[in-house]
Amino acid sequence: MDRNLALEAVRVTEASALAAARLMGRGDLEATDRAGAEAMRKTFQSIAINGVIVLGDTDSNLLPIGEKVGNLTGPELDVALDPLEGAAICAIGGYNAMSIVAIAERGGFLRIPEMHMQKIAVGPEGRGAISLEKSATENLRALADAKGVYVADLTVAMLERPRHESLIAEVREAGARVKLLRDGDVAAAIATTHPESGIDMLLGIGGSQQGIMTAAALRCAAGDMQARLIARSGEEAEKARECGIRDLAKIYTIEEMASGSVMFAGTGVTNGDYLRGVRFYRGGAMTHSVVMRSRTHTVRFMQSHHRFDLKPEY
Repeated sequence: MDRNLALEAVRVTEASALAAARLMGRGDLEATDRAGAEAMRKTFQSIAINGVIVLGDTDSNLLPIGEKVGNLTGPELDVALDPLEGAAICAIGGYNAMSIVAIAERGGFLRIPEMHMQKIAVGPEGRGAISLEKSATENLRALADAKGVYVADLTVAMLERPRHESLIAEVREAGARVKLLRDGDVAAAIATTHPESGIDMLLGIGGSQQGIMTAAALRCAAGDMQARLIARSGEEAEKARECGIRDLAKIYTIEEMASGSVMFAGTGVTNGDYLRGVRFYRGGAMTHSVVMRSRTHTVRFMQSHHRFDLKPEY
């Protein structure tokens, strides 16, 4: 990919974020998610790519896996997207909801079904120091050494779920701080690349497709990540086999999850650990986005002002 297509894809995430943010805090999860998906689908038509969705919108089903996106005149690319990562938190006015598009050369994203995934993610300073073969305590000590700080200086983000009770206890026993998330582990994982976020590591079990999008972003931002799929039933194990996954115990590196030339665009819907949310004002709105590219590790933050009197309001 010679062009920085993420600079075009960010128009898609901005449109989705603007549409979803209109329903923020209204309590209607389905309507909120659908609004973002409809805006994303419409805006994609103006992007000069010949893309196919390999990781899609499983909630509204408006952007399903296998769907072609773009105006079909540009390069052939794989697309991973989530019009509203954190739809539930957006519906209640919560934290860390964002709109995401990641693009890669054909075959660049690991094909997996929607299932659970064990994850560990860190920013650039922790690259090469982490491993899912280590305990949480060992990983915290390794990251503290790599960053030149004490374990007590580290903050670990993880989803607030009953399945994480023992992991939370271990992290606290090791001396690190814990930040519990209702949802939105993609934003929290990416925040490990930004020192001002105050998040040093993401740990725990979350969604597999969100994991691949996280890997795409972290590759662009020079972070690191490992992951392992978790089948909760024989049906999920069979779906994994249908995707070509033969070893469910395999630990995937960040390069195995998002390989080759990768680009990432994300726009905040609500305020989060990494991006600010949409702000509406008379006649328009302001969005906060990030655009990243793996080839150069360039990270651009974009604050955009949208005039509704000069273009359609999503």
